[in-house]
Amino acid sequence: MPSVKVHASNILNEYGEAQAELIGKAVVLTDGKAGTVENVWLDELHGLRISIKGHDGRWPVSTIKFPEN
Repeated sequence: MPSVKVHASNILNEYGEAQAELIGKAVVLTDGKAGTVENVWLDELHGLRISIKGHDGRWPVSTIKFPEN
């Protein structure tokens, strides 16, 4: 059971790092939508998803084409 806790802890740590890296950053998605990342979710079916300020919906993090440097 300890290894399960370690895996869960690693997932949550990575999720927290992804939030810190993405929230507030300007991005352009592959479909042309652009804006600032408003929130990050961990979706059990799709992995990380983001919302863009001013656009309705949530997109897979893999659709980020150009992140802010």
